Amino acid sequence: MALASRVLVGGGSVLLSLLGRIGLHGALHAAERTWARTTASALDLELEITGLANVDPEQRYVIVALHEGLIDPIALLHLPLPLRFAARDELFDWHALGRYLRATRQVRVDERPDVVSLRRLYHDVAAAFDDGDSLVVFAQGSVLGIEVAFRPGAFRIARQLGRPVLPVVLAGSHLVWEHPFSPRVRLGRQIKMSILPAIPSAGLDAAAPRRIERTMKRLALVGSTPVRRFVPERDGWWDGYRFDIDPDFPDLADRVAAHRAAPGVVETAWQTRPSHPGDGL
Repeated sequence: MALASRVLVGGGSVLLSLLGRIGLHGALHAAERTWARTTASALDLELEITGLANVDPEQRYVIVALHEGLIDPIALLHLPLPLRFAARDELFDWHALGRYLRATRQVRVDERPDVVSLRRLYHDVAAAFDDGDSLVVFAQGSVLGIEVAFRPGAFRIARQLGRPVLPVVLAGSHLVWEHPFSPRVRLGRQIKMSILPAIPSAGLDAAAPRRIERTMKRLALVGSTPVRRFVPERDGWWDGYRFDIDPDFPDLADRVAAHRAAPGVVETAWQTRPSHPGDGL
């Protein structure tokens, strides 16, 4: 990885991993918040937060956040909550970041889940809540852009485990570090974080995930801070990578569908297999 990524991702991983391994839960979360604030200061990051009144520090949430890049956790760690993150399985294989994820018991999400991995997922999420943590889920599962559709897993977890959903709109983090599209880290940028009112698990009817997604994306798009947009001609088509395009962006959805249907494009297993009831983080 580039030097910038080593500094940002690995800078505090040794201490944080040590605190995780020896089980100092409170000290770990305090150190994570200190690392986030120190890194934000080093980046001369302007973090504008609205909606903090919507956060109950005593509550344990499923935090559903928009996702633009690896800088997003720095913003989220400014929330007055102990956090645990759901992370793609491939990230656990990164050197410094993977060490931190494993040692601090972050929640591993397998891209091709089976019965065993799904049981482990729900066990790990329940353990996080038992420890008093809230779970952060980047519902798009991708940093390609705002057009990527939400996956349903976060909402299933909230319903099944009886936890409220706390929507968090993030915008601007791609302007700081646009990994994997660029190794460049920019200083003096702005990230906006808007915290919306929580939705109790009892209010998560079948239409709720789509309603929440639309509300979050609408707020991001009307803001003054630019959001990341997915332009396949610039960013690549990411064949073999699991994502869907939000139908509210029909032109892009049609272009991606046409590309995937073209001769010579490798069709991935997840595109053809039946939907699994546990799919979706």
